[in-house]
Amino acid sequence: MTARVLMYSTGVCPYCMMAERLLKAKGVADIEKIRIDLDPQQRDDMMQKTGRRTVPQIYIGDTYVGGFDDLSALEKQGKLDALLQG
Repeated sequence: MTARVLMYSTGVCPYCMMAERLLKAKGVADIEKIRIDLDPQQRDDMMQKTGRRTVPQIYIGDTYVGGFDDLSALEKQGKLDALLQG
């Protein structure tokens, strides 16, 4: 079983698409996406929680991962699989 994945994103963000592609390649079937371009209040919530303005902002389980570069770095370090397993 994989951990719950939540991703703040927009409809046109290439880094969001790359993050989704990487997660799906790792076997994540369901990514809970919060579209901040459709709901400005969600952008404010994201900025309060993460301290960042850019997307994607990714949570795996209760762990705040960060953006695509952070997700990719976890994969390169071999730590992403363990995090996804919960």
